[in-house]
Amino acid sequence: MSKILIIDDDVDFVRSTQAVLKEEAHTVVTAHNGKDGFREAKRQHPDLILLDVMMTHDTEGFEIAQQLKDDYETCHLPVIIITGIRKAKTLPFRFEPDEDWLPVKAVLEKPVPPEELLKAVDAALDTTSKKKTS
Repeated sequence: MSKILIIDDDVDFVRSTQAVLKEEAHTVVTAHNGKDGFREAKRQHPDLILLDVMMTHDTEGFEIAQQLKDDYETCHLPVIIITGIRKAKTLPFRFEPDEDWLPVKAVLEKPVPPEELLKAVDAALDTTSKKKTS
């Protein structure tokens, strides 16, 4: 199937998400902070990136999403943000994908039910594969 990079500092989340994705025959690679994740994205050339927001600091994932978009080697990689920032910071609003500010395919709130995760992964990969064949 596809190669998916998980960038998240929560080891339990990474482990459980990796198990769900492997059940669907995806190859999974991981990184536990934004700096390592960006490096792995350039090295591994994944088909999709699952990116946490609050890692080394509270907005690291947002910054990495922008960095991925701005880099020639990674700008084509689809990204799904999976975060608990709204709950942790008691934010009264949701984050939505935005081409300029938040260049991602989707934003999912932790905890994410496996079915919802797989639906978002399939949608992001389907969109990407359609672009490649067009």
